[in-house]
Amino acid sequence: MDSMSLTTLERGKTTVDAAVLEALSAQLRGTVLREGDAAYDEARSIWNAMIDRRPGLIVRCAGAADVVAAVNFARENRLLVAVRGGGHNIAGSAVCDGGLIIDLSPMKSVRVDPATRRAWVEPGATLADVDAETQAFGLAVPTGINSTTGISGLTLGGGFGWITRKFGLTIDNLLCADVVTAEGKLLRASQTENPDLFWALRGG
Repeated sequence: MDSMSLTTLERGKTTVDAAVLEALSAQLRGTVLREGDAAYDEARSIWNAMIDRRPGLIVRCAGAADVVAAVNFARENRLLVAVRGGGHNIAGSAVCDGGLIIDLSPMKSVRVDPATRRAWVEPGATLADVDAETQAFGLAVPTGINSTTGISGLTLGGGFGWITRKFGLTIDNLLCADVVTAEGKLLRASQTENPDLFWALRGG
């Protein structure tokens, strides 16, 4: 295949040369999937089975550097982008037709520090992943009620669950976040670092 056409919802068609795709793949620890690849259908599927969209490319990210590379690739090639976290997305915005899915679901690491009672969670983790690690230390994060929900989408949406009335929303317990901007910059957002971005992430 010498080239590949990616249909976007906003711009008609964009052609991406095979050499450009190979250059993207070479930058990644993760993988690039196209229609016809063995894992393509699984990677484009989300919990809401009524959503049946066919992206032109799926970048399955293994770390923040892969996310930066995917964002830069999408910007430079003017591609429609969707971001998939845990894949529990009901509205379907985690999947697009023709464009590029930045798939964070392989990034599932959860690390708990019982002394500070804090957890570092990657964006592809589900509530089940978070619970498994925190409960090992007798701790809990205020999250939702369905274990298959992705922690990143739940948090940015507020996060209401069983212990919210006592401990607040999930977003109320967010201390900081690493964010890749549309310019491909990796920023830390907290009360002291990029506080305007942290304010926006927490719903203003």
